[in-house]
Amino acid sequence: MRVDRALILHLAVIALLFAMQYVMSPYHQGNLARILVLATYATGYNILFGYTGLLSLGHALFFAAGMYGAGMTMRYWDFPAIAAFPTGIIAATALAFLIGTLALRTTGVAFMIVTLMFAQAGFLTLLYFNEYTRGDEGFVLPQADRAIGMIDLSADDTRFIAAWVIFSVGLLIALAIVRSKAGRVLIAIRENEERTRMLGFNPFPYKLGAVVVSGAFAGAAGAAYALLFGSVGASFASIQYSIEPLLFVLLGGAGVVLGPLVGSILIFYLIDYAREITTAYLIVVGVALVLLILFARKGVLGSIRRRTDGWLP
Repeated sequence: MRVDRALILHLAVIALLFAMQYVMSPYHQGNLARILVLATYATGYNILFGYTGLLSLGHALFFAAGMYGAGMTMRYWDFPAIAAFPTGIIAATALAFLIGTLALRTTGVAFMIVTLMFAQAGFLTLLYFNEYTRGDEGFVLPQADRAIGMIDLSADDTRFIAAWVIFSVGLLIALAIVRSKAGRVLIAIRENEERTRMLGFNPFPYKLGAVVVSGAFAGAAGAAYALLFGSVGASFASIQYSIEPLLFVLLGGAGVVLGPLVGSILIFYLIDYAREITTAYLIVVGVALVLLILFARKGVLGSIRRRTDGWLP
């Protein structure tokens, strides 16, 4: 019987993440919960950028759609958390389908610019309707509302477990997608779209599917962020939150399922420690990215895969 090394590796990583809560301090446990939510966001981005080759600068709009889809339904319509979470995912997925249908009429740099324009339009819309969205100031979800039955999602332990479950499910879904027939078509589109078309595949529905799936991941991360950390604000729709998943994927390894997790951990703690040294912490991040381009262009796990037999998906 053939041993599925890739599946065993990913399940081992999931198990290791779960076990880390028992050896980490409350501070680092809280950090890891935040990292897992952001890594879920970046995992979806990796499907679009790393596997399909589509560079988007508008993913913050989907993240914010998930966040506001969950947060505003709880704030104004008294949705319980268990209903608000899927509402956020649905909002982001629908928006991704709409924007993907329009943006995919372009290619290359034009696609990047169009997604950026949509994201900026969404950001300005959130600011314009400040009366409801609270703009950059945002609003906080009451702790009492952030619960599923008797499970308090604001508590440190349950927050970590919830973040771990969301990331684990997202990781396994991403692994299944990239190893499926559709995933192989996405990779073929990334490598040579014209040749893929010559082989009888229509790239558009596959690329649209990648946008929609990626948007759903972003929406799940945004909704989870609102429920677990209680913060909802227009700043999460800014360009910064479109660039972050790109940095996570580039540093960890584009086109590697575990790359976003590694990149999220490295960037998060790099910024965390750099802030203790200087207020210009982004300079440190910039230096790290320059070193990445010079010595490990495929990212940490991408470089490791290149030096091995390439079995890492």
